[in-house]
Amino acid sequence: SNFPNPFNLSTTISFLLRKDATCKLDVYNIRGQKVKTLVNDTRYAGNNTVVWNGLDESGKPVASGLYYYRLTTPNSSQVNRMLLLK
Repeated sequence: SNFPNPFNLSTTISFLLRKDATCKLDVYNIRGQKVKTLVNDTRYAGNNTVVWNGLDESGKPVASGLYYYRLTTPNSSQVNRMLLLK
């Protein structure tokens, strides 16, 4: 999950891994276009957190609106939504 949600400047995405795993965490806009890759590496078991500051891959601020983030590991994939309000 992420907190705060809705958010203004940044949000913290938290996820729990039961064992060390290669993870990918991507943010998508409402059209399904990838906005930013936040994680693409191996993470340790336990609680993990990543901060998204509302910037896209090129470092530009994204527009207000609904965004989705997808966490993918070798054994699962989860999608959650978040709302950016400026």
